[in-house]
Amino acid sequence: MKSGRAAICLLALLLLACAGHATGQLPTQQAAWRFADVPAWQDEFDYQGKPDRAKWGYDIGGDGWGNHELQYYGKRKANAYVEKGVLNIVARRQRRKGSDFTSARLVSKGKGDFLYGRFEARAKLPPGVGTWPAIWLLPTDWAYGGWPRSGEIDMMEHVGYDPGRVHVSVHTQAYNHIAGTQKTSVTPVPDATSQFHRYRIDWTPDAIRGYIDDAPVFEFRNEGSGADAWPFDRRFHWLLNVAVGGDWGGKQGVDAAAFPATMQVDYVRVYPLLGN
Repeated sequence: MKSGRAAICLLALLLLACAGHATGQLPTQQAAWRFADVPAWQDEFDYQGKPDRAKWGYDIGGDGWGNHELQYYGKRKANAYVEKGVLNIVARRQRRKGSDFTSARLVSKGKGDFLYGRFEARAKLPPGVGTWPAIWLLPTDWAYGGWPRSGEIDMMEHVGYDPGRVHVSVHTQAYNHIAGTQKTSVTPVPDATSQFHRYRIDWTPDAIRGYIDDAPVFEFRNEGSGADAWPFDRRFHWLLNVAVGGDWGGKQGVDAAAFPATMQVDYVRVYPLLGN
């Protein structure tokens, strides 16, 4: 009887394994991949003044950024500065080139571009209806075409009208919010606007996995079906910003009294993928 039960269990396991491969999904290999213990690229923000020009550039403009956002992104120190060991990105209620708000969007493009790795940032988010802070990655080369074909990785997004709930997402041609097929997770972080938390993405050829304070909250696996589902085999770079309003962030309006609104970032680090 015992040997018969063992044979049945073994057959069931084999059938499950075959079924998993038939869907085109790769098996989870989280334990197989190794990352370096020391960052290959980082900013600890252990200086004063404007962000390090060797590591950060700026997106500039106020055209809504594809989401009908209300801010003008510039490179003024009032919107992005380092003080007391943290980066401050500040959205302010002030007119600038036709926009009612100003803010900053820092980018590492051309200064920090990466293929795979462990990406980590420790941050405290701004409160207030109408705020939309994000820590995310975009493709450097747009090898597969414009958004969403070349992909997007959102390590952390938070909208002020839904406080204490952090979103981790990816967008591709096959999976995106325009089509209603986006891959995302929503995690309660009740003190996200009053305390610092660690936001992390582990990106390997097999999967993109998201963590908050080292707890797993998101997984998007490479199905092996091509670039429409998995464009994540090309270089990406950091973006750090606080948007105002927009299709999502402004869904319940904008509370002018919430500004200035500041996202504080203690550090950003990239640990290279070593292999499996």
